[in-house]
Parts: sequence; C-alpha cells; structure tokens
Amino acid sequence: MWHNLARLLRYRGLIQSLVARELKARYRGSVLGFFWSFVNPLLLLLVYSFVFLVVMPRAVPAPTPGVPQVNLEPYALFMFCGILPWTWFATSLNEGTGALISGGNLIKKVLFPAEILPMVSTLANMVHFLFGLTIVAAFLFYYHKVPDATDLLWFPVVVLVQLVFTMGLSLLLSALAVHFRDIRDILSNILTFWFFATPIIYYIGDAPGKSMGWTKQVLNANPMTHIIVAYQEILFFDGPIGHWKWLLAVGAASLVLFVFGYWVFDRLRDSFAEAV
Repeated sequence: MWHNLARLLRYRGLIQSLVARELKARYRGSVLGFFWSFVNPLLLLLVYSFVFLVVMPRAVPAPTPGVPQVNLEPYALFMFCGILPWTWFATSLNEGTGALISGGNLIKKVLFPAEILPMVSTLANMVHFLFGLTIVAAFLFYYHKVPDATDLLWFPVVVLVQLVFTMGLSLLLSALAVHFRDIRDILSNILTFWFFATPIIYYIGDAPGKSMGWTKQVLNANPMTHIIVAYQEILFFDGPIGHWKWLLAVGAASLVLFVFGYWVFDRLRDSFAEAV
C-alpha cells in the first residue's frame, strides 16, 4: 500500500491533465463556458437567500441572560460562507463515488492508477470552490467586512483539512461502490441529512436542543461542523479563531481516514476491472 501511495507523486502530471480535462468538459458547448464557475455560486447564493430570507425568514432566538448575542447579519453572507465549501464537499463525494464506474474504460488499462479518478473529482471541484471565493470576496467588500489578516493565515489549513477529509472519504466510497452500487443512492440521502446536521444555515450556538446535550454531541461528532465553523470564523465573524483545536483534531482524523480509505481501495484494486 505504501509503495502505491508513494507513486502518486509520479502521476501528478496525469492528475493535472485529468483535472484540466474535467474542468473543460463540464462546460463544453455552453454559452458562458468557464464563467459558470462564477455564475453558479452567485445563483446558489440568490436561491438560498430567497428561501431563507423571503420564503422562510430566519427566526431570531430570544436573548439569553449573560450570553452575548451573535450578529449574523448580513445573513446571506453568513450562509454562503458555509454553503460554498459544503457544495465542494457534497459534489466531490457524489462524483467521486461513481468515478470508478464511469471511468471503467480507463481502469481496465494496464498500469492505470485507478485511485486518481476520485481524487480528480475532488480537485476539480476544489478549483470551482476557489473560483467561488471571488463571489465571497465581492460581498465582503460590499458589506465592508474585512477578515483579519491573522485569521486568513488559517484559511489554507482549513482548505487542506477539507481536501484530505474529502479525498479519504471519496477513496473509500468509490472502492465500495464498485461492488455495492446502492451506495450511490444511499449517499445522496445521507448528504441531505448531513447538510442539516452541519451549522450552515444556522449558527452553531443556536442549534435547537443544544441545551439538552444530544445536539451538541451530534455537532461535535460531525467533522464538517468544525470545518464549516472554521470558514465562518475566518471569513465572517470578527475576533480570533476559537475553533482551531477542533480543526486540528479533524485534520489528524482526516489523515487517518485517508490512509484507511486508501488501504481499502488498495485491497480491492484487483477486482475493479472485472466488476465495472
């Protein structure tokens, strides 16, 4: 396993080529072409803003004595700071889980490193995420919210943690999905629940039932909670990063998940060509 993992560096040129091909193929034949990388996040922001500001306005929780109130205005910007990385995560998992099945012709070729297919899905969606950050920057400028320079030093760390976590999960699910095709359908439903179990459209301190303890346990056990909250603290909230210990813990767990996911992938590698 370690030998195959070390060989990934030799395939970095192939990975770059496949990522570029994926980005070009996604919008091939469209009028706007690559500009959809900017338009899609903007449309996503408009849709969620309409739903949660017009159709279902957010209820402001009653103030608790002794507990400072957290200002979530502008709420659309707060929400977008979580939706953008979530879209990267969810889209990467959906595409990565079926990457081996859709790329069956490639993995049947001799010596083709099948593990790069789910990785390419994650990296291609990360590029779209990075382009979407320009929309966030534009709204930060519009609302006169300037992230702290020290906090921004943590931003590459959060991106790296999410990248490793998503790749590890994609490797695991893509390998299992070759033999258990139901995983792809189950995953779409799990991601719907996972979205609402992550503090994206609500502030983590306003989670319902948090005082009873069970919600706090669910949120703390969710790795995406700490990744999303870290993005919110860096880009939206004022003050120092208070979630850095949780973030580093998720980073360590992500490395373990990546190694485990690659181990499972490596064990099942020889069966892929026949199963697809």
